[in-house]
Amino acid sequence: MQAFGKFATEHDLEYLVEHYLYFNAPGEEITALDLPQLLKKKNKTVAGTLFLYNPAMAPAGYSSDKPLAEQGYEFDGRYTALQFNKLMDIFQSRIHGFEGKLIEVKYLFNYNRPDIEPTMVLETFNEDIEKLPSFQQTRFSRELNYHDVKNIRLSGKFVFFAWGNRFDRHHPNILAYAKSIFEQSEKIGKARAYIYDPGLRQQMSEEGARFLHPVAAGKLKTKVTEAIARAFKTNPPLPTPYEV
Repeated sequence: MQAFGKFATEHDLEYLVEHYLYFNAPGEEITALDLPQLLKKKNKTVAGTLFLYNPAMAPAGYSSDKPLAEQGYEFDGRYTALQFNKLMDIFQSRIHGFEGKLIEVKYLFNYNRPDIEPTMVLETFNEDIEKLPSFQQTRFSRELNYHDVKNIRLSGKFVFFAWGNRFDRHHPNILAYAKSIFEQSEKIGKARAYIYDPGLRQQMSEEGARFLHPVAAGKLKTKVTEAIARAFKTNPPLPTPYEV
């Protein structure tokens, strides 16, 4: 598997605005220059979408531990190969059957920064979301950080939601935003899948837009990654909701 993305910056804030995983056929390797050609035929080349919370990614040769601008990265609007991290390792080892295909990765928020929970960043997201329907100015970029939910474009036949299962009651707008994306995915006819906690049950997970994140700790660590493998274990692959 290979990972590619496109970074953008506005007012010294950095965003990962596009992210794709390419599942190589045996002996195959592509470059970032090949990606635009593949995306010209999205309906044939993109199998589905993974939906996460926010990125903490870096181009190959850079670090995600500090801003890319401080490392001399040039935001040139081009696709670039991405460093692998723990999350990408899980997808590579647990998702199979998409050789020669892309899976798009989307995020609730495109702000490219690790460990935003809990921080003042979430307070700002919550305030921004309330302003999105109006013409009020937001702290984070409307275009680069947030989705126009009613017009959201989701690639492929499925959406696998894995943005986590904890929404703070002090940030109700973030929860409402997540729920609206989940509901919109059904309206536009996508097969919806996720891993859910048996303690919440499937219906409660959907009502609360709470879906387990692939990177878990403790007893759930192995159970979640095994559940992801089982959720995608169909032929041809079309993931389904799966209890951990």
